[in-house]
Amino acid sequence: MRSDITLRTLPTGAGETCRRILATLPTWFGIESANEDYIAKAEWSPTIVAAADGHDVGLTVIERHFPTAAEVHLIAVTPEHHRAGIGRAMLRFAEAQLADEGVRFLQVKTLSPARVDAGYENTRAFYLAYGFEPLEEFPELWDPSNPALQMIKVVQPDR
Repeated sequence: MRSDITLRTLPTGAGETCRRILATLPTWFGIESANEDYIAKAEWSPTIVAAADGHDVGLTVIERHFPTAAEVHLIAVTPEHHRAGIGRAMLRFAEAQLADEGVRFLQVKTLSPARVDAGYENTRAFYLAYGFEPLEEFPELWDPSNPALQMIKVVQPDR
C-alpha cells in the first residue's frame, strides 16, 4: 500500500464521502437507486475510509448479519487510486476489527460471471486474490440482467 494512505473508521456520517467516491465510478455504480442505498448505508453504518494527501479516496461498508458473520456491503476506490493496495488495506483493516469482535465468516456479493463485464471480472479477481471463494449464484437477487455471485472467506485476524 502507498505510504501516504491513512485509514479511519467513521461510526456514522460517511454518506457524502460515499456519494463523491461512487460518482467517480459510473461503470461499477451506474444504477442511481442502488447508489442511493449505498449512500444511506454509509451514512448510518460504520464505514472504513481511506485518505490520500488529505482527500478521501476509498471506503468500505461492512454489514453485520449475525455475531459470527458479516458482509462487505460496499467497497469503492477512486479510479486514479486503483491497484495501489487501498482496497486490500481496507479489507485487512476490517478483517482485523471483525476478528476482534468474534466474526468468523465474511461474504461479498458481486456481479456474476454469467454476465460478461470486464470491470467486474477484475472485481472478482480482486476478491479471489484476497481469499474469497465463490459460494453461490443468485440469477435474480438484484434483477435478471444483474445476476449476483456470493463469495465467502474465513476471517483471519493475522492477514
